[in-house]
Amino acid sequence: MVKPSFDEIYMELAEKLAKRSHCVKAQVGAVLTKDTRIVSLGYNGPPAGTHNCDIEWPETGCERDSKGSCSLALHAEQNAILYAAKNNISMIGSTLYITLSPCIACARVIFTTGIKKVFYKDSYAKFKGLISDEGVDFLRRFGVEVIEYKNNNT
Repeated sequence: MVKPSFDEIYMELAEKLAKRSHCVKAQVGAVLTKDTRIVSLGYNGPPAGTHNCDIEWPETGCERDSKGSCSLALHAEQNAILYAAKNNISMIGSTLYITLSPCIACARVIFTTGIKKVFYKDSYAKFKGLISDEGVDFLRRFGVEVIEYKNNNT
């Protein structure tokens, strides 16, 4: 029996977490790990206790902001990072697994919290129709290792 790698396990978990999202536009999941242990999880959506877009606006989703993004949602990596911070969990040297590469705003937060490695499955730039993955470029520029995840079993 071939054992799955931790990278495979964590990205598969991120994919499953994405299915918990109430966003009607995109479902994104994130897993934050340190020393082969999960320290936090997240998926995109509005702050807990506010609303669920797929219930309140099932056809259109929530209002868009000036950049065309959800005006009410937190990104999956934001939720994972905020939970870790709220619980005084150090993220220095940790690894983030996310199903969609980080936007530039999330990249700044990732860098600032001390996350050292990011695995992503799909491109935010391709999803949004942008020229480049600004978040990935930013992280690499400042020494964060960023890896596009390719599952060898698919």
